[in-house]
Amino acid sequence: MSASAVRIWDLPTRLFHWALATCVIGALVTVKLGGLYMDWHVRFGLATFGLILFRLIWGFVGPRYARFTTFVRGPSALRDYLRGARQAGHNPLGALSVIAMLLVLGFQAASGLFTTDDIMIQGPLYSYASEDLAATLTSLHKQNEWIIYGLLGLHLLAVLWYALVRRQRLVRAMITGNAPVHELPLDTTPARDGWGTRLAALVLAVAITAFVLWLRTLEVVPSY
Repeated sequence: MSASAVRIWDLPTRLFHWALATCVIGALVTVKLGGLYMDWHVRFGLATFGLILFRLIWGFVGPRYARFTTFVRGPSALRDYLRGARQAGHNPLGALSVIAMLLVLGFQAASGLFTTDDIMIQGPLYSYASEDLAATLTSLHKQNEWIIYGLLGLHLLAVLWYALVRRQRLVRAMITGNAPVHELPLDTTPARDGWGTRLAALVLAVAITAFVLWLRTLEVVPSY
């Protein structure tokens, strides 16, 4: 990291971001392909569920700029940002996008645990819900897909706007973890991104993976 850049995004946060993007795209593609690809749709959905759990916990115990208390701010912070104030990490508009993504994708992944296509695929917790609840969640799961498309479209437009209008390369920052000094407030404190941080994230990721795999074992396979 050079003197002209500051570490903002820790490695676990960056890996989460790209892993979530991969899983969401994979889930959307496989549900459109249907058929045998629906097994992969379930896998991508479970992975998304685990990633959302990781980010929610990391938002409380992770480094400075990954924490919700750092970027979830009130109307005054949004007003200051729109007037030109510099922000390290997620700006107030980006914070709204993050919260929306976590809520919408979190609901999609959680509801998918209880859904069924009435043919061959069902969520691992489908048998533990009443028929009415499962039907409602299945319907909402399908409708929520359109909200996801809208959020993804807005996200991509925002990235393009920042790149073309404000000359801020958000994609590069989420790859390298660094932001140019001239885009940040004076004396911005770098994020913790040492091996201690990464080991803590690894332990958390392993625990969540074990939990998601355990959820998969709860599936009751119907006998025909």
